[in-house]
Amino acid sequence: MKTKVTKEEGKITIAFIGRLDTPAAQEVNPVINELMEEADKTIIIDCKEMAYISSSGLRIFLTLRKAAEDKKGKVIIENINDEIRSVFMMTGFLNLFEIR
Repeated sequence: MKTKVTKEEGKITIAFIGRLDTPAAQEVNPVINELMEEADKTIIIDCKEMAYISSSGLRIFLTLRKAAEDKKGKVIIENINDEIRSVFMMTGFLNLFEIR
C-alpha cells in the first residue's frame, strides 16, 4: 500500500494505491493521524488506484470523517471502482460520505 498526499489551499487529497487491508491500515496510520490535524479542511480520498478495502480500511475512512465533522471540515471520496462501491453499499458507507 502506498499513499500520496497533495496539499492545496483549503484542500488535501490522499490517494490510496494498492490494497487497504489490515496490515496496510496500520502502515498508513501515521499519515492519517497527520491528516486528522488538518481535518478542518476538505479532505479528498482518491480511490482510483485502490484495489481492495478491508474493515480496517473502512475504519480509517470513518476516523477521518469523524475528525472532519468535529473540526467543521469535509471528506469527499472520489474514483471508487465497482468492487469498492459494492463494499460501500453493503456497509452503508454510500450514505455516510459524499462520493464523486
